[in-house]
Amino acid sequence: MKKLINQVDDIVSEMLDGMTAAYPQYVKRLEGLEVLVRACGASEKVALVSGGGSGHEPSHGGFVGKGMLDGAVAGAVFTSPTPDQVFEAVKAVNGGKGVLLVIKNYTGDVMNFEMAADLARDEGIDVEQVIVADDVAVENSTWTTGRRGIAGTVFVHKIAGAAAEAGMSLAEVKRVAEKVIANVRSMGMAVNACTVPAAGKPSFDLAGDEVEIGIGIHGEPGTHREKISPVNEIADKLLEKIFAEGIYSAGDEVAVMVNGMGGTPLMELFVANKHVHEVLGAKGIKVAKTLVGNYMTSLDMEGFSITLLKVDGELLKFLNAPADTPAFVQC
Repeated sequence: MKKLINQVDDIVSEMLDGMTAAYPQYVKRLEGLEVLVRACGASEKVALVSGGGSGHEPSHGGFVGKGMLDGAVAGAVFTSPTPDQVFEAVKAVNGGKGVLLVIKNYTGDVMNFEMAADLARDEGIDVEQVIVADDVAVENSTWTTGRRGIAGTVFVHKIAGAAAEAGMSLAEVKRVAEKVIANVRSMGMAVNACTVPAAGKPSFDLAGDEVEIGIGIHGEPGTHREKISPVNEIADKLLEKIFAEGIYSAGDEVAVMVNGMGGTPLMELFVANKHVHEVLGAKGIKVAKTLVGNYMTSLDMEGFSITLLKVDGELLKFLNAPADTPAFVQC
């Protein structure tokens, strides 16, 4: 295994210290905790907290800042943060208007964030939560009951964050977040698996001419593997599953995210994006916004995911609203 690290046990802590050193204008670390919050402190608005296992960078700390998250909690690599870490994040960001927890649908994350919410409510903090389950690849998986939450979570961060920044109440911010969740779907694939530092070997093995379809973001194998084909054909297979949901049709407007899994060149992501746009155009679906890049990664995995979000005027307004974070800046 080749990794640019010091000690395996220190990776997350050193990463967070490196982020705060790079972006002190955006984030600060809560002392003794794997938690990043806005450098300017809590504000009098609804606050958003998200997080999960590390290894998905720039998620989640890279999205802490104006127009997106107020706090991000980092567990060990691919491991849920503990309830006390999430609780401390909630207390740190609460400005008196309540806190919304954005949770990806993984059993550990759901359990620990819910426990933290109960602790916060005991302290008199108004807390609500939403659970993102946008992955159409599988109905249940090794780590979930129900669908996994993957790259579509970034759209929830952006749109709910903008709603909170606009002064909406906690109930309204939750409603907007749930509207995004109802209209977002994703699916991914891998050319090569990721290597978790503590494991020291790839999470699954692929032959030189194979790809894995339907992977998760924790190094989980997908639904099946097949011989590699041109990227247009691979994108078609991912889109076919997304369109099978029946929520996208001619005349709709969508936001598109072509998300890199961490080890995929941007050149290849843009090639995939070209075909996604062509397919949507042929179906009479208008693309209102496009994101291409690394947003929800899986360490060094080579591959990509496609996310579609059906938007209306409200969602598009918040999607296009200003944001200023280490990993997402929009004027």
